[in-house]
Amino acid sequence: MAVKVLIMEDNPVARGFLCRVVRESFSDVSSITEASDLEAARRLLGHSAGGRAQASSDPFQLILVDLELPDGSGLELLTELAAYPATRIVTTLYSDDEHLFPALQCGADGYLLKEDRFEVLVEELQKIVRGQPPLSPAIARRLLTHFRSGDAHALGGSPASHAAPAPVAPMVPDHERLTPRESEVLTYLSKGFTIKEIAALMGIKWFTVNDHIKSIYKKLNVSSRAEAAVLASKQGLV
Repeated sequence: MAVKVLIMEDNPVARGFLCRVVRESFSDVSSITEASDLEAARRLLGHSAGGRAQASSDPFQLILVDLELPDGSGLELLTELAAYPATRIVTTLYSDDEHLFPALQCGADGYLLKEDRFEVLVEELQKIVRGQPPLSPAIARRLLTHFRSGDAHALGGSPASHAAPAPVAPMVPDHERLTPRESEVLTYLSKGFTIKEIAALMGIKWFTVNDHIKSIYKKLNVSSRAEAAVLASKQGLV
């Protein structure tokens, strides 16, 4: 199955730039579709305003979302993509709290600044293959400062000036809820295989492996490969 990409960006120059970034980042991208506004993106995704996007038989695996669009905010689309099996990356010029934290709350899997150098954006997008969230360096530093402080005031604003990240879901005690496929992926992860290596071993696309990993992290209430491996070992899951 070819990896399909949707780029939602109203600026044609920026769209062309992001297309080049995507093609440089992944060797298995064969289809890039462009949308200049929310209406066009919804039409391509097969849903209406306010509705939830549902995956078709040939869904997009990667969606780049601009936040400021002629007919609304990219946050709307992120919310509508809650049940859509794609990696959703915000691509924007805004690095402030008022855009960053709501985007993460709405389900963004990464946050990139279009003003970053081409090489930086390529390097960050490639982190998807390693199971890491693509974050522009400035955004990563901002998040690190925020979470180290444990206080909304650390970013120079009041708690009401931006939304805090959604709380982590409580641990699911029943680890048997992992599907056979997820258990297989977890076994390979614990042995140190990369996402691309796991995909080759299992005969599936790396985007599918990435989806399994996200599900594993959620079910085991962990946020990294190391945590998942340690917990899996302690629980006798691998």
